[in-house]
Amino acid sequence: MNVVTELKTILKKNVRSYGMFIALFIIMFTFSVLTNGVFMSPRNISNLINSMGYIAVLAVGMTLVIVIRHIDLSVGFLAGFLGAVAAILLTQYNLPVWLVIPIVLVMGSLVGLFNGFLVANLNIPSFVVGLAGMMVFRGALLQATNRTGTIIVPNPSFNAIGNGFIPDINILPGYHLITLLVGAVSIVLFVVMEFRARNTKIKYNFEIMSMPIFIAKLAFISFLIAYVTRILAMYNGLSWTVVIVLVTVGLYHFMTTKTVLGRYIYAVGGNPEAAALSGINVKKITYFVFASMSMLAALSGILYTSRLQSATTTAGTLFELDAIAAAYVGGVSAAGGVGKVTGSIIGALVMASLVSGMNLMGIGSSGQYMIRGGILVVAVIFDVMTRNRK
Repeated sequence: MNVVTELKTILKKNVRSYGMFIALFIIMFTFSVLTNGVFMSPRNISNLINSMGYIAVLAVGMTLVIVIRHIDLSVGFLAGFLGAVAAILLTQYNLPVWLVIPIVLVMGSLVGLFNGFLVANLNIPSFVVGLAGMMVFRGALLQATNRTGTIIVPNPSFNAIGNGFIPDINILPGYHLITLLVGAVSIVLFVVMEFRARNTKIKYNFEIMSMPIFIAKLAFISFLIAYVTRILAMYNGLSWTVVIVLVTVGLYHFMTTKTVLGRYIYAVGGNPEAAALSGINVKKITYFVFASMSMLAALSGILYTSRLQSATTTAGTLFELDAIAAAYVGGVSAAGGVGKVTGSIIGALVMASLVSGMNLMGIGSSGQYMIRGGILVVAVIFDVMTRNRK
């Protein structure tokens, strides 16, 4: 098989994985041309990546929920409410940040366990549970902000989570050196992990791509990492929001790809009845996924409240829809059992790029919602067509 034929075969087999990268490249290239390069400026890219943080962590959790064939519509206003709870604990009770964050995360996990109980034990459709939760937490948010309407958070440590950047040693003029070093280390780790995965496949006689294609893949992805790192280093470097998102994605990627729990989650999503017959406790998996989703909603609320430096009455509005859209655009299947948390981050980046590009072009809110809705429909159609083809 020659290189061109092999490349076509790889693209055809992995169309779900590579399609989102192609879409992201087209979107970024188009907006860069239409805005005369403003879209790809260091300042805009930095703001774009930072602004997607609270949706990205939601998308990670939503991916797992959709993988096990459920949906959770409550996470948007749950994020808004728990962000308000964090603001109240910081301002009215003067609790330290290191205590407030775990309290809010635990509260989110408990809400998720309750949702999981309703879905797994009482067999209430997750759509209904999420819809009820959406209304409950919308009311709770209004009640929490009833006195002032907006709760200003003057705590600099808390606000740095959403607005601060990792410090630098300032010995390379014009660049954030620590960010460049993080990018270099990331490239090295990526290359090492890819070679290890390739050797493992060879050991067990799995199909692998040829060395020229493999090297081209490593070179292309390494170039992307280096390019994005350089752009961020030319502004303020990596923000704490990006660090939190990367750590979250890394943990969930490891959990879903390298652990028994991850295999169980995809087994339940692929066929719940067969998973139960094979000895997997489907109820416990459902508990875990919903608890994880709500915990990430709490983290999303913290990131959003920190970024605004306040808790508002509208916090959480449409967060759940943005997370669902990011998950679908990122390759998760509506039929369950298929989807990667890394893909959901690309999906979140695609949606954030659309919003940023349209804002730079002066497109109004009405047009933006219609375009984003169209992108979501295209993503679902793509999912259905690829499944039918298989």
